[in-house]
Amino acid sequence: MAKLNGLMKDTAIYGLSSIIGRFLNYLLVPLYTHYMPKESGDYGVSTNIYAYTALLLVLLTFGMETTLFRFANDKPAPEGGKNWPDTVFSTVFAVVGSLTAVFLALLFGFITPIADYLGYGEHHEYLLMMGVVVAMDALQAIPFSFLRFQKRPVHFATLKLLFIFLNIGLNLLYFVVLSKTSVFYVFFINLLCTGFITVCFLPELFKIHWHFDGSLLRRMLSYSWPILILGIAGILNQVADKIIFPLVYPDAAEANVQLGIYGSCVKIAMIMAMITQAFRYAYEPIVFAKAKDADSKEYYAAAMKYFLIFTLLAFLGVVGYMPILQYIIGAGYREGLGVVPIVMAAEIMMGVYFNLSFWYKLIDKTIYGAVFSIIGCAVLIAVNVLLIPRYGYWACAWGGVAGYGTAMVLSYIVGQQKNPINYPMKDITLYVLFTVVLYAAMEYVTTVAPVWAQLIVNTLLIVLFLAYIIRKDLPLSGLPVIGKYFRH
Repeated sequence: MAKLNGLMKDTAIYGLSSIIGRFLNYLLVPLYTHYMPKESGDYGVSTNIYAYTALLLVLLTFGMETTLFRFANDKPAPEGGKNWPDTVFSTVFAVVGSLTAVFLALLFGFITPIADYLGYGEHHEYLLMMGVVVAMDALQAIPFSFLRFQKRPVHFATLKLLFIFLNIGLNLLYFVVLSKTSVFYVFFINLLCTGFITVCFLPELFKIHWHFDGSLLRRMLSYSWPILILGIAGILNQVADKIIFPLVYPDAAEANVQLGIYGSCVKIAMIMAMITQAFRYAYEPIVFAKAKDADSKEYYAAAMKYFLIFTLLAFLGVVGYMPILQYIIGAGYREGLGVVPIVMAAEIMMGVYFNLSFWYKLIDKTIYGAVFSIIGCAVLIAVNVLLIPRYGYWACAWGGVAGYGTAMVLSYIVGQQKNPINYPMKDITLYVLFTVVLYAAMEYVTTVAPVWAQLIVNTLLIVLFLAYIIRKDLPLSGLPVIGKYFRH
């Protein structure tokens, strides 16, 4: 347990920025869903374009975030010197910078046919603004990763929170004070805030000892291209439904309305993505640093177990307090709340898959991850294309479960053959089954009790799950800082 305290501490700091950021962003959901009525389809437009930007961000970063950790942790011969991490950073930044420049040239040069194809022929400005945003985000991703490598979570969190507070402040100004309620201002505000954070990174960039290494680049590209494929497939698992939906939904006029309902409800489920992201920020640098330790596999197995415990707790928390959380979104959008538990289950599977993925990253066999993710993505896309015309956004939710579940199972089966880790499967299975039982109880209470009684019963069920965790795996005496008060 003591060896996990460092991970827990960093996860708490990264998680603080992520949790506060996501919580404050939740405040924008009622803002948008109130000022942009469901019938306008504006929230659906926002959901669709942000899905494209997420995919583009993966393409432009080219797997270089993980690649930076992999090579910056190398200990080269003396010629690398103490500035070796700076050399790795410089080479990575050159790759992403070049890709970004090409992307912007193509976007601005061919904006008319691109906008016409995507259905935004009358709103070129939407695509141009978000194109610049995603380009700046790609450039920012590398110094943000370098902060994680340098174990500077406070600086990382400060910049992330600065973006969030600025973004929310400007949204309140434009939507509430100035009554600017078009989706145009959603994109415009994002452009302003992203540009500001990019400028904030300039002092960090001036500290770098810039040195491009061509031979290092060749090694990096060999390592990163499977991660790129993995990333593309992975992000498609998250956003393909939102890209595909307007293309296959039978009523084109209604497509953005239905996508807006789904997109707003998914925001509630994103607490699971938030936890996974916070864990990833802290865990990924540690994994590569501990790769040569004798107890590394025991560490990875324990980390998987605790990750699953806390995500299951979060799942129960969201489901249990849904009578309150539903007010995050406007009344017109709440008809889609039933997809929230399904989407959260998919996010848990994605998090487990992320934990499992390190076996092939550590032995430089990232091609396996690409294959698993492609297969999972193919399953997800097939479910969406075949079932959206009949079941609408419900197909999107179940498609995520099918895609992530497929990739997760494949990674576990092959990983146990290629680089086995003794995961505590018995304990994990018990936690999952206990969660299913408690979830079923919560769903039953919803059908027979008033809201106040639902909240009381659900709280007691969550406390029961917490008691099980403390009794079995997380004694209070073992916790950092507060543990000393429980040792007697």
